[in-house]
Amino acid sequence: MKGLAARLTAITDELSAQAGRLRFAPPVEYVYNPLAYAREPHRDYLEKYARPNVALWVGMNPGPFGMAQTGVPFGDVTMVRDFLGVSGALGALPRQHPKRPIRGFECGRREVSGTRLWGYARDRFGAPRPFFERFFVVNYCPLVFMAESGRNITPDKLPAAEAEALTAVCDEALRRMAIAMNARFLVGVGAFARRAAERALAGSGIPVGQILHPSPASPPANRGWAEAAHRQLQNLQLM
Repeated sequence: MKGLAARLTAITDELSAQAGRLRFAPPVEYVYNPLAYAREPHRDYLEKYARPNVALWVGMNPGPFGMAQTGVPFGDVTMVRDFLGVSGALGALPRQHPKRPIRGFECGRREVSGTRLWGYARDRFGAPRPFFERFFVVNYCPLVFMAESGRNITPDKLPAAEAEALTAVCDEALRRMAIAMNARFLVGVGAFARRAAERALAGSGIPVGQILHPSPASPPANRGWAEAAHRQLQNLQLM
């Protein structure tokens, strides 16, 4: 699927450039753009696994110990390296918070959300290929936002004017990706992503649903995320 991967790379390169030009005021003090510095492993992910006619899972934005390190959505280092087999060197790195350094595939911290999501794919499908024959995972927003303390700031916490500019860029990119992949369904991983997908895909005819976000900050996710997400996928008739 080299042609599809090339189209998706062009879309994500443009998304990275447009989002990277946006400016954010305090409390945002640090902004990481992994589609820029981790472009190589992200492209490897696209080339290995992007397929047409699948259901897209849409996350909110990169986590500091996931996609921020590997360039892969929900990109827990161990899962990306050992299960997905994705690799690649990092390019020039941004200004970094001392508590949130970018170590790439040398990062020793786990991302719980990524461990849960890709762990579900591994446990349910056994190998990456059968999962990606049905699904593909992307993020809505490509940027990581951090406060001076190192606290993660999610896109839904941005001021209205900053959020509006970011939304315009991300909506267009998600719509283009869905159309390029001839997506048959969009699955918001959490309510924010579901609302973003509904807005971006309005009028496209592509249906949108939602599954529980695997974040450890979610009490329901901590009570058995994989089982809950599987039931929701069954209810959406995607499993």
